[in-house]
Amino acid sequence: MAVVEFKGFAGTTLRAGVRGNDEDPAVLLLHSAGQTRAVWSDAAQAMVRAGRRVVNLDLRGHGESEWPADGRYDFDAYVEDIRAVLRQLPSRPVIVAASFSGWIATVALGEGFGHLADGLILADVPPELDEEAAARIAARLRQQAHSGERLDWDPALLRGMDPAEVIPRFVAATAMIGVPTLFVRGARSEVTQLDAAAELVADMHDAELIEVENAGHLVAAERTDEFNATLLDFLERKVPRFPPEYKTGSDTRTLRDSMGCFATGVTVVTAMAEDGTPVGLTANSFTSVSLEPPLLLVCIANTVGSRPVFETAEHFAVNVLHMGQQPVSNRFSRPGEDRFGETDWEAGESGAPVLPNSLANYECARHALYDGGDHIILVGRVLRGRYEPHRDPLLYFRGKYARLHMG
Repeated sequence: MAVVEFKGFAGTTLRAGVRGNDEDPAVLLLHSAGQTRAVWSDAAQAMVRAGRRVVNLDLRGHGESEWPADGRYDFDAYVEDIRAVLRQLPSRPVIVAASFSGWIATVALGEGFGHLADGLILADVPPELDEEAAARIAARLRQQAHSGERLDWDPALLRGMDPAEVIPRFVAATAMIGVPTLFVRGARSEVTQLDAAAELVADMHDAELIEVENAGHLVAAERTDEFNATLLDFLERKVPRFPPEYKTGSDTRTLRDSMGCFATGVTVVTAMAEDGTPVGLTANSFTSVSLEPPLLLVCIANTVGSRPVFETAEHFAVNVLHMGQQPVSNRFSRPGEDRFGETDWEAGESGAPVLPNSLANYECARHALYDGGDHIILVGRVLRGRYEPHRDPLLYFRGKYARLHMG
């Protein structure tokens, strides 16, 4: 096992034990308060044997990670630590988080950073505050802190946060989680109630709840084999080790999903019908073809109602969208929308409709038209091009909108 350092929030040094092949799918393990990464030793070994690369992290103030001199153990410091670690990993992991860390990981992803992980596993993370149970846990930690024994966690962290403030934020963040999620509850847990866990999971996008019999709040430690088997089953179903493969005759959805791994920009392609009606549609199959002469192409599905207009129009325009134009993209992708009635547009020099506030606009003359299977390939000669250098592009990746993630 190698020990790897990460830079956390405000430069705090965080250390993790890393095992497994660098090319295997990654799993990030997060322990609870008053523990260290040692609690995940059995789970880490099981996942490495199953072909996973495991990053087993000590939280700030725990184990081998730095105990910050400024005493920053507030909730946001932990959240930013996890985001910082995720940015420094070479691939998106599935996060496995127990109790206290489940609150942290969920907020880290749910409040705008879901693109940093491929999945989330929550080990008995309370969605409601049982004051008596919370008091017992806090008393046990305080007793350890005042026992006089050498601790592997900083007692100052006990003053770091108020669960009554954190839990509502955690619950709100779960509704924004877009990755597959597994909630594992110990059937005898005195901290996490079944009804509350079931209600939480029901409101999430792609989540499931599993109970482990004869286990309490520390489900991963109390029923290690059952917990590990549950994790591995979920990983193989939701984030399989071996990628899906398309072969001739296979389900075309697999091919479509694989093509979605190529991140693209998003455009709205527009033209004017003979009767003066503007038409347009959202397209991400767009590319530059040539600079001399200046050519580009777009692909338009045969099923699109406006296809005959694009096949016959002498001119068309391609409008490249910026990050703030996601509503425009949605509007031009849905049937029945009043696309131009709710969008600022103007007639370009060629007569084709142009969306003036876009990242870039290209007014084109029809150069060539080709059969592209279930699409037509429309090649245009660029007559006029404009762009806005101070905006960021709207991206599309794996069937979802995405944003630039810099380092």
